[in-house]
Amino acid sequence: MIKITKISGPLVTAQIQKNSGLEPKILETVFVGKTKLLGEIISIDTDILQIQVYEETGGMEVGEEIELKNELLSVELGPGLLSNIFDGIQRPLKAIEEVSPTFIRPGIHLPNLDRQKKWDFIPTIQIGDKIHSGQKLGYVEETSLLKHWILAPELDKHQEWIVEKVEVGQFTITDPVVIVKSDNETKEIPMMQKWPVKIARNFKQKLAPKKLFKTGQRVIDTMFPIILGARVSTPGPFGAGKTFTQQQVAKWSNAQVVVYVGCGERGNEMTEMVKLFPTLKDPVTGKPLMDRTCLIANTSNMPIAAREASIYTGITIAEYFRDMGYDVVLMADSTSRWAEALREISQRLGEMPSEEGYPAYLSSKISSFYERAGVVQTFSEDEGSVTVIGTVSPPGGDFSEPITQNSLKNSQVFLALDAGLAAKRHYPSINWNQSYSLYEEIFAELLEKEYSKEGKRYLEDRRKAKTILAREAELDELVKIVGMDGLDNYDRLILEVGKSLREDFLQQNGFDEIDTYCSFDKGMAMLRSIIGTLEEIEKALSRNEDNENFVAEFFDKEVRTTLTNMKYRQEIADVISDGEKIMDKAKSL
Repeated sequence: MIKITKISGPLVTAQIQKNSGLEPKILETVFVGKTKLLGEIISIDTDILQIQVYEETGGMEVGEEIELKNELLSVELGPGLLSNIFDGIQRPLKAIEEVSPTFIRPGIHLPNLDRQKKWDFIPTIQIGDKIHSGQKLGYVEETSLLKHWILAPELDKHQEWIVEKVEVGQFTITDPVVIVKSDNETKEIPMMQKWPVKIARNFKQKLAPKKLFKTGQRVIDTMFPIILGARVSTPGPFGAGKTFTQQQVAKWSNAQVVVYVGCGERGNEMTEMVKLFPTLKDPVTGKPLMDRTCLIANTSNMPIAAREASIYTGITIAEYFRDMGYDVVLMADSTSRWAEALREISQRLGEMPSEEGYPAYLSSKISSFYERAGVVQTFSEDEGSVTVIGTVSPPGGDFSEPITQNSLKNSQVFLALDAGLAAKRHYPSINWNQSYSLYEEIFAELLEKEYSKEGKRYLEDRRKAKTILAREAELDELVKIVGMDGLDNYDRLILEVGKSLREDFLQQNGFDEIDTYCSFDKGMAMLRSIIGTLEEIEKALSRNEDNENFVAEFFDKEVRTTLTNMKYRQEIADVISDGEKIMDKAKSL
């Protein structure tokens, strides 16, 4: 028997009694105390165990017993994941609400996935077929947007597995639907499987990214392109709009599956997510967005150890759908709260602290998490991807703190959120002078391949837009010193076009039913209209060099209104038409 000897918040110390015959293992899950709270062994020193508990330990007493579960912390993978809401250790919050409304009562242990619901299993294999680990055996029409493929579990690759029996019809996730046989054993395969969350799922091989990740947000799609399978870090101070930006990407990206992890976020923000998502329509199909979404809610008032587990729960679910051949996006909001959980557990363990009190292994933890992103070839010869987008909440907006710096080292796209832009109600508040993407070359290749001549022109428009925005920042400082009278027409043109890029293009109204989502094609048309106007005015300036007020006169109320209203145009043809009107005006001068 194992008895508790010390309780320190979520950390419980226990001792193995003499002659008990028990041999606990590191990372093994356990039931702690009379209420059987779920915990995990994180340290073993001879007969002393240290256990992090994933539930509130209030009321627990020294002397209570520990029960070994003989398994690692695992998630259940199968039909029922989509359209569902779980906590950090994959407990189903909808089902828990029925037995414990408002708050989760300690010691509640319900099945993670519904054991009673029957699913219509449609096999894609036949009796006599040879199968291997990860192979598609059949599918379930889980939602209106997605086929949920049933995958073979881990099978001994040194043996030949032959399908002996295949079921057709309606079954629960625990009913065997396929029976396979080798020389040595017979296995029954149900629709559900378990996987340890801290171990990355296997795949055939890792591949180079080759598809654009379109977010529907112009500042990202245009300035800082993301490729499916990328690792993205989004740091920003309090109030800069990190969660808002995450929600926008989760709602409108071209990923086929969305796994959203609210890790240590405020309860009101997660409540908004839970209420909002069921009302949203998929921008491509018009069907409910929840049909391809899984929400994991571990709010700031939930036990801190479960917060540490929530990130792993989310990435494991994402890998599972990746293995079906889908493109998955994992939204981790926020990794700072996750790191704070690591710090608290580390301090209670008495480990030597590193920078700002974080454990010395912080860097490796962050690296191992982001490394689970990428594009892979599955065992079924499909291509699937996991794109990880993690927010960071640096105290006081200090990007030099450890979480931001370690995230920066492990990500290829850095979207720096700016409190100053947020204060001006400029959303998404991504600072175009601090952010960057390492996918510029791949983006250029994919764009030219997909859009041909229009793609090449768009790349040139992007280059000019970035140059103008950088130059505008310099001129703003100059205007503060010498005033507008010290600028010539060309500099005034840069200021006017820079303003249009910022306010009419990069700024996006997330609460407007049209502007909340901008297709890639519409974004291209809008940018062409602005840059095309710049090019035509530059030509007109050479014909009107003596008119010192030429630029101010050109950008009158009518032109400004036309540029501003482009983002609210539903049809791309209308955007192109508006741009041509302004360019025609410049040509006539």
